[in-house]
Amino acid sequence: MSEEVTNINPVPLTPVAVSSPAKTMGDLVGAKGQSVRLLQPNDVIEGTILSKGKNEVYIDIPGYGLGVVRGRELYDDERILSKMKVGDQVFALVVDQENKDGNVELSFRKAGHERVWSGLKELLDKREVVETKILEANKGGLMVEINNVLGFLPVSQLATSHYPRVEDGDKNKILSILQGFVGETFAVRVITADPEEEKLIVSEKAAQEEQTKKKLSELSVGVTVEGTVTGVVDFGVFVKFGEELEGLVHISELAWQRIDDPKSLVKVGDKVKAQIISLDNDRISLSMKRLQKDPWADVVKKYQVGQVVSGKVTKIMPFGAFVELDDDIHGLAHLGELSSTEVTDPKEVVTEGESYRFKIISIEPESHRLGLSLKAASEPAKALADSAAPAEEKNETNSASEAATANPEGQPKT
Repeated sequence: MSEEVTNINPVPLTPVAVSSPAKTMGDLVGAKGQSVRLLQPNDVIEGTILSKGKNEVYIDIPGYGLGVVRGRELYDDERILSKMKVGDQVFALVVDQENKDGNVELSFRKAGHERVWSGLKELLDKREVVETKILEANKGGLMVEINNVLGFLPVSQLATSHYPRVEDGDKNKILSILQGFVGETFAVRVITADPEEEKLIVSEKAAQEEQTKKKLSELSVGVTVEGTVTGVVDFGVFVKFGEELEGLVHISELAWQRIDDPKSLVKVGDKVKAQIISLDNDRISLSMKRLQKDPWADVVKKYQVGQVVSGKVTKIMPFGAFVELDDDIHGLAHLGELSSTEVTDPKEVVTEGESYRFKIISIEPESHRLGLSLKAASEPAKALADSAAPAEEKNETNSASEAATANPEGQPKT
């Protein structure tokens, strides 16, 4: 019997003894003293192959007579059909109780479809792990085959060891990594098996779920781990540690100061220490900055409101400019604090990489915020200039008055 057509539970058949061969289903049912269950469409029956042609296969159905599979109801997969031979026990699905020739019209194709998806549904329900070969790759994931059905393994469902770490998220680079898996065998678990839409989705991550849960149960928030940087992306850094575990250090948890590009701090292969700050299902969140002293705890010892300081503009945004006061403390000069005249673009006033004098107008250590003002830093100088001008004018007036009083004609005094 062909292995591709096993594991089907056929309808129970009641053998019927007849004195002469039945020519049609009606003859069989109408035989005196006989009691037989009529076959119904979509029943799956078991029979023996009597003959096999290119376009049709005849099957002996015990107690019912002759069945035939032909045309498009033969297997779509030629590999399966080619393995069948006369005498094999096979399963088929009833399409019609009786065709014009008095035979039961059967289908291998529908029976196979029913059998295959029933098997996939069983894998889903039992949460069984199966091995499958990677057939091809696309930008969204990998194509696999289970029970002769093509399935999809999304990138998001890959295990940590296979997840592509691409710094700039370039889809072509991701595809290149995925293509390297073609031909390899992955252990996966079925997470979606929809026969109506013929949608089969598998997960490598889910196949390792129990193992991952066990590893995670041995961790706890607050523990410090040491690992290797496996990926640097725009939003953070991936760190592999312990027994094939991996966590993410979000960009906001890399350092106490503002970080625009994680690559400025670490690179793939670096050894780092981090603290576990969250365990959410299979997601591990890490922090590198929490293993360092918070420089903002002592910020008021170094800077005070009203103080004028020198700072370098590190990033210009529509709402203002970020300013570096030192390696640890960065502040923000809001758009309205850049000039005494109205401006719509910070670039009209400041340039990235250039240093300026700013006045500190607010300090919030708990929120790690420090407000700066460029226009306020220039106000004292302006005020001084304004106060100096009248004084000079006054001196000039007094000198002229004194000269006029001493010599009305303006002649030198003798």
